[in-house]
Amino acid sequence: MAERPWLTILGLGEDGPDGLATASLAALEAAEIVMGPPRHLSILSGFCGETVEWPVPFSDGIETLLSFRGRQVVALASGDPFWFGAGSVLARHLAPEEWTALPGPSCFSLAANRLGWPLESTHCLGLHAAPFARLRPHLNDGQRLIVTLRDGAATSALAAYLIDAGFGDSTLHVLQALGGPREEVKTILADEVLSMSEFSHPVCVAIDVHGNGAAFQKSSGREDSWFDHDGQITKRPIRALTLAALTPRYGEHLWDIGGGSGSIAIEWLLSDPSVQATCIETVPERAARIMQNAARLGQDRLRVVTGRAPDALHCLDKPDVVFVGGGLSAELLTYLSKHVPGTRIVANAVTLEAEALLSDAQQRYGGELMRIEIANAAPLGAKRGWRAAYPIVQWSGTI
Repeated sequence: MAERPWLTILGLGEDGPDGLATASLAALEAAEIVMGPPRHLSILSGFCGETVEWPVPFSDGIETLLSFRGRQVVALASGDPFWFGAGSVLARHLAPEEWTALPGPSCFSLAANRLGWPLESTHCLGLHAAPFARLRPHLNDGQRLIVTLRDGAATSALAAYLIDAGFGDSTLHVLQALGGPREEVKTILADEVLSMSEFSHPVCVAIDVHGNGAAFQKSSGREDSWFDHDGQITKRPIRALTLAALTPRYGEHLWDIGGGSGSIAIEWLLSDPSVQATCIETVPERAARIMQNAARLGQDRLRVVTGRAPDALHCLDKPDVVFVGGGLSAELLTYLSKHVPGTRIVANAVTLEAEALLSDAQQRYGGELMRIEIANAAPLGAKRGWRAAYPIVQWSGTI
């Protein structure tokens, strides 16, 4: 018979032992040590064995937990430990044979069942340790969201965020202590929450989004107004074509060299939660602005490096894709071909000198060379005419 894992990650609901399956109760009864937050430990009063409070911040408790190897340990988590929970964090520190998990119903499942919402079409976000800006791409009239919050006091802060974004007409279903004897559901408009007393922890909020705030489109090529900039920005039509050429794929890492406003890297991150991006910008003021743009649009995972390529590239994690929007040089192309060979690359050029570099690169490495010319209707005296933007030459290939 295989040896029993020393660690059980147990999902606990607000109803405590009464809601646990037989296997979960058996794990608790066999445990030498039960480790969890004070609230969970208090629910389990009466169980034998040593109890250890999980410290704050969470990361401080991992070393303590690992020191218990060789003993039977239960680590308590809320609901389903692998849905915005502690399970995936703990599993990263353990071999597969060291642990097992016994999940309970997640707060998202409980909330959907209380409200009659189809969970498969409801967007779920863990905001208990993340900024409210993560909501921004999902704020569209008619969208339904379920979010976890840090504590009851965060409910008012959430409502204030929605109001500031122009979605004060949203209905908030504040679900407190779901699944336990203290369960309570309050339904109220976002712009009325600020006048209410504090809500009880643990809390999650189901949001029926309504309002006249600016909606975030799902496709690339967002309006330029979403990005603060000093004129250095890949404009919307060119950005849409550039993202199409970059072709984001699951888990890929982008280097955005010459970030400007960060619009390319931010839209890359918006394409899928699995992708990563590093933005390299030479001007400190622009680098700071890129970070602000990313944070405001819920893409705080963007890494911004202040420096000049290729010197600033040496210590970065290797990319799967490179975009060069500024600072194009023969030295940079040589560096990329030597240090990240086989990497997809897209580069945009406006000047004749940069065009010549891309023409030479296409001859050397192959790929596609495209000239993009865009004109917009504009007043011409008493009538209208076409005002042409500078043409863009784009090379996409493999370096």
